[in-house]
Amino acid sequence: MRILLVTGPGGAGRTTVAAATALTAAGNGARVLLLCGDPADPLAALVGEAAAEPVEAAPGLAAVPAAAGVLVARVDCGEEFRAELVALQERGSALLGMVGARPLGAEELTELPGAEQFALLRALRRAAAAPGIDLVVVDLPPLHQAVATLALPAQLRRYLARLLPAERQAARALRPVLAQLAGVPMPAQWLYEAAARWDEELAAVQAVVEAGTTSLHVVAEPGPGADAALRTGLLGLALEQLPVRAIVANRMVPQGSPDPWLAGLAAQQEKYAAQWAGAQGAGDVPVLPLGHLGRDPSGPDDLTRLTGADGLVPPPSGDSRARSAWVVEDRLADDGVLVWVVPLPGARKQDLDLVRRGDELLLAAGPYRRIVPLPSVLRRCTVSGAALADGVLRIRFTPDPGLWPRRG
Repeated sequence: MRILLVTGPGGAGRTTVAAATALTAAGNGARVLLLCGDPADPLAALVGEAAAEPVEAAPGLAAVPAAAGVLVARVDCGEEFRAELVALQERGSALLGMVGARPLGAEELTELPGAEQFALLRALRRAAAAPGIDLVVVDLPPLHQAVATLALPAQLRRYLARLLPAERQAARALRPVLAQLAGVPMPAQWLYEAAARWDEELAAVQAVVEAGTTSLHVVAEPGPGADAALRTGLLGLALEQLPVRAIVANRMVPQGSPDPWLAGLAAQQEKYAAQWAGAQGAGDVPVLPLGHLGRDPSGPDDLTRLTGADGLVPPPSGDSRARSAWVVEDRLADDGVLVWVVPLPGARKQDLDLVRRGDELLLAAGPYRRIVPLPSVLRRCTVSGAALADGVLRIRFTPDPGLWPRRG
């Protein structure tokens, strides 16, 4: 199964592009599931609703057959949040009763900020396991929020490993005795079991996001405002090692208009589209142009008029840009250092910061932060410097004599 993630700066038309992509793929004979987390349900006006009852696309994921020949699933983050919190209360009922807490009923729960991200990720995991589906198209949130959402599984797994490490489940043998004395199951056991379940679910979502059959399209309307947002968003995606398969230049005005205003707008759009094609530090990322209808698209017919860009639908092979590896260059013989090469296209020196903490490196790029484990060979070294050139950060490591094996 192929998965296409679609995002872009706010107001760029990413939902329209996601719907147009799904429609094109369905027209080519693919069985398509279109997934959206927007509570306003903007897809109904784009792909049309068929007169059919919702069907179960995957366990726990309901979808409505659309008139355009695709299945449309809208994530209900409120329902997801209520179900998860009620289940969590049930598993911790003994502990809650011990402290005199009154459980909350499902009908009085409203989702907290961030619930949309978790619900969308859980729906993505279910969609990836949907039977009989060739392509899942996911209408992600705006670019900045999408970067945070896609990075969330790996970040939370790190937090769980640090706060509740499995190897430190204290007093395993004593827990039955302690439970009998206290009269309730010990909270530590319940907590570690919950952490193990969460880690398993997060690992499954992370595997979907990082799979070679998962592609990412970034939609933007060429112009100075979108250029700044795109540069920052692409930097965040590069920091998370999430490759972009294509940049979709949306709402392109036709060239050659006799109207000076339209001619100037078209020239500006062409200028920025050309910059995106060659100046993002990853020259093989194509820019796919989509035209402007002169109005907001509405219905499958309008979407059909927009689907002329080659490469809008991932190929059946599932081919996508490979997840960029951060390689370690051996320059011990010439310079006495090892160099960790971190591609960060579009980065500027003032955007970057790095801190070594034990066997991890904290990297900051613009508004984004990521903590990554050091490769084993670099753990026996000290950071001796870093330099940014042509969108690539090179971090120099000098072997620690006390830890590095002696030769001869």
